[in-house]
Amino acid sequence: MQKKEVDILVVGAGIIGTAVGAELSRRGAKVCVIDKGQVGKGCSYGNAGWMTPCFAMPLPMPGMLIKSMKWLLDPESPLYIKPSFSLDLASWLFQFMKAMNETQAKRAVDALVVLSQKSLTEYEKLGQKYPEIHFQQKGLLMVSQTKAGVAAAVEELNYVKNLGVPGKVLNSGDIQEMEPALKSPLLGGVYFSHEAMAEPYLVVQAFAKEIRAHGGEILEQCELKDLVISGDKVEKVLTSQGEIHAKQVVMATGSWSKSLARLMRLRVPVLGGKGYAMIVPPLEKQPQYPMMLVEKKIAITPRQNSLRIAGTLELVDQDFSITPQRVENIKKGAREFLHLPQELQVQELWAGLRPCTPDGVPLIGYHKNISNLMLALGHQMLGLQSGAGTGLLVSDLLEGKSPFVDLKVLDVNRF
Repeated sequence: MQKKEVDILVVGAGIIGTAVGAELSRRGAKVCVIDKGQVGKGCSYGNAGWMTPCFAMPLPMPGMLIKSMKWLLDPESPLYIKPSFSLDLASWLFQFMKAMNETQAKRAVDALVVLSQKSLTEYEKLGQKYPEIHFQQKGLLMVSQTKAGVAAAVEELNYVKNLGVPGKVLNSGDIQEMEPALKSPLLGGVYFSHEAMAEPYLVVQAFAKEIRAHGGEILEQCELKDLVISGDKVEKVLTSQGEIHAKQVVMATGSWSKSLARLMRLRVPVLGGKGYAMIVPPLEKQPQYPMMLVEKKIAITPRQNSLRIAGTLELVDQDFSITPQRVENIKKGAREFLHLPQELQVQELWAGLRPCTPDGVPLIGYHKNISNLMLALGHQMLGLQSGAGTGLLVSDLLEGKSPFVDLKVLDVNRF
């Protein structure tokens, strides 16, 4: 068993942990990143691959109350909560409902747009250095078959357009001209021109390369077992590979955060929100743009020689099982918009847990009870989208610099 001494220990090697580790390593810190599994093989592996500031909406947006009541117990809905006699779930739901107000939503959107825009700039640089991540800034389409869906897309545009996220409303003809792969009739939608996409797993690998290139270390299959706390500081971290002494500790532990926080007697209300993604062969009418199918909450991402179809959110905490009916519902929903073959060949099927806070906003900053513990977790469905910006923000905070975003919104002690 080894003993290590580092400036900063980052726990978690997903998109957030590697983005933080890469930025700190670039700034000259001696960094060690640990993960109980492999780099980027958790929730960061199978997401839609979008860098889209237009989707800076926290989960409990105003108006979600009625929708959520209809959805929560319907296994076929875009949002489903697995019934459970759990005080944690009851408390989470109470905070979720409490967050559905215009004031809180506005502050959250403002912060998440800034974090996402910072990230987009960084990903463009990363794509220039590592072309294998397939960074492409094609923009993104939101498309709808119903008046309510078009209204929802326009509402998202109205939320972000004054924050520097350009977009325009499209009618049915506009959409069919832009994206012939879509079935008709469609009523309309929105096109956000500056949004980007990349291969999520390869983005994480690129950050890992940056860490190593700047003298940092990554330990895979290295599980955090315990933390030794003296006074108000983490003195050392006990792992499956030995002791690590660090001046600062950053927890970027995603959906595992709640159980790990209990080691430190901290309250971190993060639930795992299961999402699915499947890779299928390219279609005869292959989409050219990434698209959100508004009514179905399904994300379509064209790839070089395939298509990624992703969707649904099941609040299940630590259940990693695949529900066949949810997968079929995604296929069914996508088929309403795209010309999918009747026998759709699924080359790869993935399910992962998004770390969801009750108010849909990440926890970023120092915890009040432990002076050298920084949290960077709870990014819900926006992990890739806001990951690079989180790396910048955490690094600035560790260096004592003024934050570029309102930290009150991201306050780790707010619950």
